[in-house]
Amino acid sequence: MFDSHVATLLDVSAALVNTLTDGTARGRPYTAPRDGDLPTAVTAALPGEARVEPAAAAHLARTADQLRAVFEAVEDHRIDAAADRLNTLLRTTGARPQLDRVPGEPWQVHFHGADDTLAVGWSAGCATALALALGSDLAGRLGVCQAPRCDRVYVDTSRNAARRFCSTACQSRVKAATFRARHTPGH
Repeated sequence: MFDSHVATLLDVSAALVNTLTDGTARGRPYTAPRDGDLPTAVTAALPGEARVEPAAAAHLARTADQLRAVFEAVEDHRIDAAADRLNTLLRTTGARPQLDRVPGEPWQVHFHGADDTLAVGWSAGCATALALALGSDLAGRLGVCQAPRCDRVYVDTSRNAARRFCSTACQSRVKAATFRARHTPGH
């Protein structure tokens, strides 16, 4: 479905949105990390990063807000709005494809920003990966959790494209609530 690099960028996109944007998560209000907690949260969301500086973390938090708007627009079938948002992000990051090779791996298309700072590079890569999904028949693989009181996002990598929840925790909450409703006297 997605090559491993694009799949990683899509996973990072969802992780940045879920970690760095306020909302609800698993039935509870969620407040994203701020100020001094932000670099640690961003470091945890990015694979292989040792330490993210505060300015880069703040940049990626702003990117996460823009990425959330893309996931929400796709969920609401507003593909034109998602494409407009992604085009803006692609332009502002100066995203450009480049073939890179990791020792022992085949050549891969990576997406760098106009400057190769950590924040711009990840922003450009995430925007490009979402654009590749949106510009193909895989746009429906981007979603927002359908569980009550949860607005976390996900990328559906299941075979049958049937994912509706951000996590098994939310799926279990919905199943348990449905079970209780069916077994409540009077229903």
